[in-house]
Amino acid sequence: MKNQEKIEAYYSKEQPFKEGIGLLRELALKTELNETYKWGIPVYTIDNKNALGILAFKNHFGIWFYNGVFLKDPKEVLENAQEGKTKAMRHWKFTSISDIDKATVLAYFQEAIDNQKKGLVLVPDKNKPIIIPPLFKKAMDSNKAIKTNFESLTPYKQREYCEYISEAKQEKTKLSRLDKSVALLLQGLGLHDKYRKG
Repeated sequence: MKNQEKIEAYYSKEQPFKEGIGLLRELALKTELNETYKWGIPVYTIDNKNALGILAFKNHFGIWFYNGVFLKDPKEVLENAQEGKTKAMRHWKFTSISDIDKATVLAYFQEAIDNQKKGLVLVPDKNKPIIIPPLFKKAMDSNKAIKTNFESLTPYKQREYCEYISEAKQEKTKLSRLDKSVALLLQGLGLHDKYRKG
């Protein structure tokens, strides 16, 4: 099946958000984006670079902005896609076709296109120093197994743990994240290992 056929099949499939994703597609096609098909979904590109994807899930539908981190988001509608894994991607979720304000969606699309043309990309900072939060350091100092297991992880996995704990705004959340981290570390696991295996 050719890409175009896969795209048509995706949009014509009977499901609760058929109309909603159809409208988003209509808006995307009003721009200079090119429609293609990758990873089982319609993806819209500019200069062969992924700008956005249109998806339908069980309880919502929406837009994935591949470099959404650079969008100004005046309406504050964007959500971080998956903590840690895709730092640049942002989601805009809808639950009904009436949630779609065409002018606003087109403005976000246009900004995504402009950013892509400017070449804005989030470069992972591999050499950023790993800052161990004080709470986490204290837990490691009081339990040698936690410290040993933490030190045996790759710098990337160490950073995931440190950011996970330090990014919590409230002390209560920090403590529950610390508990979760300690439990995983005692098993010798990285923060997202159970997802990575799947």
